[in-house]
Amino acid sequence: MSKTLGLALGSGGARGVAHVGFLQALEEEGIKPDFIAGCSMGAVVGGCYASGMTTTEMRDIVLKLKKRHIIDLSPKPITQLSLLRSKKIRELLVANVKIKNIEDFPIPFKCVATDLLSGNLHVFDKGEAAVAIQASSTIPSVFRPIQLEDKLLVDGGCLCRVPVKIVKEMGADVVIAVDVLKNCSEPVEKLDNILALMLRVVDVMDAHTTGVIKERDKDMCDMWLEPEMKGMSQYLIKDLDKAYEEGYAVGKANIRAIKELIS
Repeated sequence: MSKTLGLALGSGGARGVAHVGFLQALEEEGIKPDFIAGCSMGAVVGGCYASGMTTTEMRDIVLKLKKRHIIDLSPKPITQLSLLRSKKIRELLVANVKIKNIEDFPIPFKCVATDLLSGNLHVFDKGEAAVAIQASSTIPSVFRPIQLEDKLLVDGGCLCRVPVKIVKEMGADVVIAVDVLKNCSEPVEKLDNILALMLRVVDVMDAHTTGVIKERDKDMCDMWLEPEMKGMSQYLIKDLDKAYEEGYAVGKANIRAIKELIS
């Protein structure tokens, strides 16, 4: 009997389109995950897929994305805690997640967010999927935090960039992590403004956190995959086709090893 497969899909903004390509590569080989845990863009892709959306549908949508589909400037960024209102992001998620509540997904799914008030990780395993996925992918100061009961939620990548432990605890026999932020902290020549400075800080912190996570979770992770996306920013909506192709390539390159792990 084959072993159950769990995917831990990591954060990565625009680079996270690689997750779509990776899932496409698995599908073509008849491999479908039994569990998915996602963070940030990994939550967006993983959640849509777990709800029943096809990789073809996702690819068609993301490769047509423009800045105007996402950017809605906040009139009061200081008091409203973000540069963007995030209304357009919510509308995109509501329109494309196939099933409203996480607990009803055909593939068991969880995603992670960071509660700024308590400083703790929050794991979504039920409730409205669009809210959960938006919270998981809310870059602090860029997108408006999600108020949920007594929590103020932002990007899960602040505490758990690649949720290996989460998907292992869901019951996966084999865990494959896909980390799309390889080379994200490669040297830059200059920083032109305060936003560039803020995002550069995130890149440097992400790179450090990745090393810590890989070492901490190595006994729970059977394969850690890193698509090659040198020079691609996680914050710019361009080169999305490149990200897709890199994710597809890393999936195809590791198909034999993946089949051996789950057989």
